[in-house]
Amino acid sequence: MIALSTLLPSITSASQQPDPELKQRLLSAVNSNHGFKDRFDADVWLTDMSSRLKRFIKDDQTRMELLINIHKEASIAELNPQLVMAVIHVESAFDRFALSRVGAQGYMQVMPFWKKELGRTNDNLMNEATNLRYGCTILKYYIDKEKGNLQRGLARYNGSLGRTKYPEKVFKFWDKYWQVN
Repeated sequence: MIALSTLLPSITSASQQPDPELKQRLLSAVNSNHGFKDRFDADVWLTDMSSRLKRFIKDDQTRMELLINIHKEASIAELNPQLVMAVIHVESAFDRFALSRVGAQGYMQVMPFWKKELGRTNDNLMNEATNLRYGCTILKYYIDKEKGNLQRGLARYNGSLGRTKYPEKVFKFWDKYWQVN
């Protein structure tokens, strides 16, 4: 499992603060509520992704709820939902309760310091919707920060900017398991 050991390159000590723009995006995102826009497209996407995800999550209802939340949160963040699927695959192998050795939590391995930064200490990062909201917002921020360069944005998300191992793994999983042809 790859941890989000360093969500922000600027955070190296307790005296430094997270990027204010990312903090603002997270605050906005955690207060949003959106869903599928087109029912037909939703049905097609959910059916396709459900069959692919079944190997990881056997229970139909649990799998469908996760897929709905992934699509919802990816759409809110203006991310490709299949890219988010690949990130989750790499980060937690679809283990909702994944916990890294550095404390990153849930599907997208979000660091808990964000809850304090946002003044939302009661948020539960093991809650799938909360974890996905935080993770998608952070990922989108880093992709935007890298002017749409997915490789650099993914590396920044993983805390490995300048290295390609993590982004290449995400791209491999995206292509092999989650890409819609």
